[in-house]
Formats: sequence, C-alpha cells, structure tokens
Amino acid sequence: MSPVDPTSAQVSALAASPHEGPVQMINLLRFRPDGGREGYGRYMEAVTPHLEAVGAHVVALGAARVVVIGDAERPWWDAILTVEYPSVAAFLQIVTSDAYQAVTRLRTDALERAELIATAPGTIAD
Repeated sequence: MSPVDPTSAQVSALAASPHEGPVQMINLLRFRPDGGREGYGRYMEAVTPHLEAVGAHVVALGAARVVVIGDAERPWWDAILTVEYPSVAAFLQIVTSDAYQAVTRLRTDALERAELIATAPGTIAD
C-alpha cells in the first residue's frame, strides 16, 4: 500500500460514518517531481466520468502559494482539490468499483504524498 492510498481501516471508518448528506473530500496533494503534476492531470481526466456518474463535482482546485498563518514558509502540499459527493455512499461506490480501480494507478503514480479528509459542507463537526 502506497502512502498516498487509503488503508482498508480508513475506508471502513468512512463507511461506518453516520453522516447521510453531501460530503466534501479535501485532497492535499504533493506531486512527484518527475511528471507528477501532468500525471495527476491524466488521472483527473480519467476519473471525471466516474464523478459525473454519481453526481459528484470538483468544488475547488488551487495551487499552494503562500502561508499566511503558520510557521512554514510554504505548505508541504502543491495543490488542494475539493470534490463534493452527494453522500459517503456515492464516494465509496466510485472508489470500490472495478472501473475506478483500473485508473487509480494514475493517481498513485503521480503523487509523492497525499492526505484525504472527509468533511461535511457547511458544518462545524464535534
């Protein structure tokens, strides 16, 4: 298992979430220096039909530029990508499908480091 892919325990914890509404997945992405950014672009092209099929969409994509609050001069990530899914079930439907598994290697190969954080839009959770 790559450090950029979820463990089965992490996927199980998400599946056990009682949250029933939309979920925004915040992706913190550090690209491999040898073509990772371009490789991730290929992944995004390949995954877009899967997102559209379940009603998911990209909310925001931005490059890391300047730390305004914090100790680091620059964040460890190169980009932040936020994708909204209609539900946790919709997210899991994609990532567990054979069709998605066929393209996930593009993501794994493009990234040096990643964090994926599930959030409920418009709320501050306990």
